[in-house]
Amino acid sequence: MALIRYAAVVLLGGAVALASPPLQAEVGDYGFFRTLSNLISPPRADNPVQPAQRQGQYPLLSRNANKADGFDPGAYYQWQTVQLPAETGAVCGDGSPYKIFVNRVPNTTNTIVYMEGGGACWDYASCSGQSGIRGARNPHGIPDDYMSLLNPGASLVSPFVTRVSPFDSVKTQNWNMVYVPYCTGDIYGGDKVAVYNDPSNQNAPLVWHHNGLRNSRAVTAWLKDNLPRPGQMLSTGCSAGGAGSLINYDPLRRDLAPTRSFLIDDSGPIFPTPRYGDPAQYPSQPLMAHIRVAWGLDAPNGPLAYLASGLPQLDLNELGSLYPALSSKHSGDRLGATHFWQDLNYSSYSYERFHADIQAAPNQAAKEALIHAKWGQDTQRLSARLNGLDNFGGYFPQYRALNESHCTTIVDFKNGDVQAQNLQLKNFIDSVLDGSGKVVDASEANDQADRAKPFNLLYWLVDQLLG
Repeated sequence: MALIRYAAVVLLGGAVALASPPLQAEVGDYGFFRTLSNLISPPRADNPVQPAQRQGQYPLLSRNANKADGFDPGAYYQWQTVQLPAETGAVCGDGSPYKIFVNRVPNTTNTIVYMEGGGACWDYASCSGQSGIRGARNPHGIPDDYMSLLNPGASLVSPFVTRVSPFDSVKTQNWNMVYVPYCTGDIYGGDKVAVYNDPSNQNAPLVWHHNGLRNSRAVTAWLKDNLPRPGQMLSTGCSAGGAGSLINYDPLRRDLAPTRSFLIDDSGPIFPTPRYGDPAQYPSQPLMAHIRVAWGLDAPNGPLAYLASGLPQLDLNELGSLYPALSSKHSGDRLGATHFWQDLNYSSYSYERFHADIQAAPNQAAKEALIHAKWGQDTQRLSARLNGLDNFGGYFPQYRALNESHCTTIVDFKNGDVQAQNLQLKNFIDSVLDGSGKVVDASEANDQADRAKPFNLLYWLVDQLLG
């Protein structure tokens, strides 16, 4: 059986190498003979959870040694389903088991942690999956075959986590991949069991676990206990996953302790917004005030207190201070944030249910204009903040005819260009992952050139699939 597995991995690994030529050896890569040895004897974890890390408010808890989680250390180049037992603190919003998906390679310790996107929720309609309501992804849990080709919204979501992409090459395609599904509706940051009543009284109350932070800690514990310490690590994701990668970056980076570390928050901004700011000036203020309560963020020793304990410069009365706090503490890391100015998805979640002028708009066009105006206010402020940080870049193109201009890094890295500066999205990604000096900052002034681009059949098909 070992010989059969060896032959299969060599053949598959060779096919991947031919389709996507390996990059020059980097930090974290194994040599040729060590890679061959790893095919027979997979490398073990060398940075396991320590007893002291199993204590405290948000401990690193791993599975019972007598319980299997479904992971085969030698099953390379395939997505494996790993179910995290309840004793790790991990659970989906509906109470079902939490799962992650791991695709391992034998030739490197380098690892991408990709957090899935998919909305947010804070009431019965949005958490239950009610039709026609912008809500949370996977309200009924995560199936074992989630990363199959029958679910391309996950398995083919981005070139970052696709071994062979027909569109774009990026070095994470040769790394270990960890896909972190989203099923708690709290951008991976909440810690509260909520009870939401059905306004129609036709259904029983919904007991919902906003368990994002504990899930993230359980994922970190699993990585420490099952994979070697990464030479390089990228934390990324789009939408809620982008926000999740941002807010969990400090503890993830601290506990996995990679030699080199990177962050790309795609379309999950935490805008600079004073806790008690004027909503007319700071449009995200009503949303932020609401989720702080709904997701238990301000509980004593809760998520925000935990985050601040590792980031002394974080101001809990202005959560957009997270950017300079991360930049300062991790001054040797390369960090980036990106989204479209014309995003109509994350922006709708942010404002539509919280601003009376949007709700009173006479038609959809007027509503969208108000949403874009508020998003523009917030984006301008974030762009200015990032421009002042050498190691935290901001890349803000205007528009793409895909997914309501939401998420710059899904499907492909195309059509996220900033024409005035002759930049493509890939230039920004390369600046984060392979650059030196100041991380690229770029912003596009108008969307005329983007809207004049030819019809893109692939984008149209993806939009039909997404509904």
